[in-house]
Amino acid sequence: MRIRKYYPFAFIYFFVNSLGLPFGLLYTMILTPVFYVWILLKGKREIIIKFLLVASPFILNHLLNGVDTFQYFRSIALFFTVYVFCYAFYTLITTYNGIEEIFRKLLIFNFILTIIAVFFIFTPYRDLLWNKWFIEIGQLSVTDLPRLMMFTYEPSYYATLLVPIVGFYLTKTILKQPEKNPVITLIMVLVPLLLSFSMGVIAGVIVAIGILFLMNLSILLTSKRLFYSFIILTTSFVLTITFLFIFFPENPFFVRIIAIVSGADASANGRTFQAFELAHIIAAKKSLWWGVGPGQLKIIGDAIIKDYYRYRPGYGQVSIPSAFPETIALFGYIGAGLRLFIELYLFFKTRVLNSYYRTFLFFYIFVYQFTGSFTTNIAEYVIWILAFTNIFPQFDKKRRNRGNLLEEQQQLIT
Repeated sequence: MRIRKYYPFAFIYFFVNSLGLPFGLLYTMILTPVFYVWILLKGKREIIIKFLLVASPFILNHLLNGVDTFQYFRSIALFFTVYVFCYAFYTLITTYNGIEEIFRKLLIFNFILTIIAVFFIFTPYRDLLWNKWFIEIGQLSVTDLPRLMMFTYEPSYYATLLVPIVGFYLTKTILKQPEKNPVITLIMVLVPLLLSFSMGVIAGVIVAIGILFLMNLSILLTSKRLFYSFIILTTSFVLTITFLFIFFPENPFFVRIIAIVSGADASANGRTFQAFELAHIIAAKKSLWWGVGPGQLKIIGDAIIKDYYRYRPGYGQVSIPSAFPETIALFGYIGAGLRLFIELYLFFKTRVLNSYYRTFLFFYIFVYQFTGSFTTNIAEYVIWILAFTNIFPQFDKKRRNRGNLLEEQQQLIT
């Protein structure tokens, strides 16, 4: 019962966090006072002090360099709500068991919604759950391709929400851990991710799996179970690509990959090298060391970004759609350096490599921060927190290695 009382918060975070709210506002923001009081009841008394210790040098320098006061402190308040949510999430997963059961419930309910969403494609209400995508490269084109986003604001955010669950069940599959109906589980895991058509997230998952295998190659070659998992996943991937290449060469995945490689995908360009270029230009308007400050992209960056892309007059609000470049713009190279330092420090401090699951999450989100997301994205911070917190000991390397050794010894004896 103590676990089930947290189900509503998990479902709000995953499914309806922005449903029916003005753009930029989330229910997790509205619930900040509830999270804050709950953290205090758990005995955490120095929440605000810790936030101010990190934020004060940046606030001081931003105020000295000049900011739009209203937008600035409004954004600082937004960062504080993100901080409180992350603190509450960390407190929850380190205090209670049952996150695996919550993952299972989210997985099942999300797949049910995915099936419902497929039927919505053929109705006038498609835009409630799907986004549109168009690309044209020479003779190849994809028009009005639906991309699953559920009740979030875009497909890539929805795909990012899926990553901890995707990583959890893929890791279980790789390690051949017991799972009821493993094929059905993998279908429920992968189909919604593929329907999101978020190439940044999908590529990040593939890269993270590849790094996971490469960093454990010695174990892979000495463990029959892991080696078979590697062969099955690799063979399935190659066969799928071969099948698409022969029978469906103009499928949307291939078209978008070609677009990205050829530099014709505006979304991919805007989230990578163009984002870094714009971040440097914007930060330089105030301070390359400290950045322009939170909330100032609307004041300083908006005109620069619109001029860079030559948007038509009256085009809506724009930003930098990539977390690390946005960090440079808002907090300068000192902020970006601090971000990297904290990530790498916690990587070694918490011994990420001791867990297969945490290794997957870390390398996924480490790569993805350079190609997507944004600085107040709580879905990203949830992945970071899970990567630095060992709440799933079943994925520990030492435990797995001992289990594999005992199993192989038993096979030799029999």
